[in-house]
Amino acid sequence: MKHYMKTKFAIGCLVQWYEVDIIGEYIETLNEAIEQYDGEVIVDFTLCLNQDLEKCISEEQLNICEYTIDTKLEISNFKTITTTELVTIADYRREFNDKYCECVDVLMWGESDMLVPKQTFNILDNLHQMSLQNNNPKYLAFFGTCKMWDKSWEILEHPDFTNKPFIDGDTNNWWSLRYDMSKDEMNKINEKTEDLEVLIAPQHKFNGCGLVISSEVIKSGVNIPKSVFFVHEDSAFMLMTQKVLGNIPQYIIKNILLVHNRNHPDKRMYIKDEIKGGTMNEKRRSNEWYIKANKMSEQNCYNLFNPNYKSFTWKDVWK
Repeated sequence: MKHYMKTKFAIGCLVQWYEVDIIGEYIETLNEAIEQYDGEVIVDFTLCLNQDLEKCISEEQLNICEYTIDTKLEISNFKTITTTELVTIADYRREFNDKYCECVDVLMWGESDMLVPKQTFNILDNLHQMSLQNNNPKYLAFFGTCKMWDKSWEILEHPDFTNKPFIDGDTNNWWSLRYDMSKDEMNKINEKTEDLEVLIAPQHKFNGCGLVISSEVIKSGVNIPKSVFFVHEDSAFMLMTQKVLGNIPQYIIKNILLVHNRNHPDKRMYIKDEIKGGTMNEKRRSNEWYIKANKMSEQNCYNLFNPNYKSFTWKDVWK
C-alpha cells in the first residue's frame, strides 16, 4: 500500500476587539476539527485593537476585550499577534496568503462568525491528494452553505437548503441566510452525510468565509491587490485568480455544511455611538465612514484591470 504525506494546512482569522463575544464558537469548532485530523494544522490569529474606525465605549472595556480574547486563545494553545495598527480583512488575508503559502500545502480563510465542520481537514486532505493525482495542484474549494440570495448561488447551497424559500430578513428558519445556527445544529446536519457529494463549479463562485486555496495558487502570483483596502477582498481574489490562472478547478463539498453566522447579534459589541438594534449590515451602515470605505473599496475591486482608473485609499475616505 502506498503511503502519502498528510496535507499540511494553515487556517487564519482576523479578530477585531469588538468580536469578543462571538469568537469562542469559532475557536471551539476549530479545535474539534483539528482533533479529528492527524496531520498538521497551523492556526493563525491576529487580534486588532485599533480604534481608527470603531471606537470602544471605554478604555477599560477595550482592556477587558483584549484579556478575554487572549484567554480564550491561550486555553486552546493558539498563539496570536496583537496589533494597534489598522488591519482590515483585506490586509489580513493578503498577508496570511503570502506568509504561509511557502510552508503549507493548503490555506483556509477563517472568520469570527464561522463554525468549522469537524470533518474539515480529513475531507480537504483527501481532496488535495485527489487533485494532485489528477494533475490539478492549483485549485480552490468551498463547503456547502445555507440558502443564499439568488439562483446564482445555488451550486454552493447544501442539498438540505436548496429547495427552501429565500425569505429576505428572515431570522427564524434554520435554512435562512440570517439565521444563527449552533454548533450542534451544524453537526446534526453533517452527521447525516454518508457519501460526499463533490462538484466542480462551472465558474468560480464563493465568498471569503471558509475559502480553501491550494498554496500553488498564491505562489503563481494570485493575491488580494493592495487597492482593495477594506472589503470585497473575496471578489478581488476571484478576479485575480481568473486573470492569472483562468478557470482552475473550484471543488464544492456540497453536503458538508460550513456555517457563516453573518447576522450574529454578538458580532459587534461595545462600539461607541453605534445603533443597538437592527441587522449587522444596518449597524455597520450607521457609520458614515463604512458606507464610503465600502463603496470605494468595491469600486477599486471592479476597476482592477482598468488602466485609466486611479484607486481610492483610506485618505480619500477621511477626506
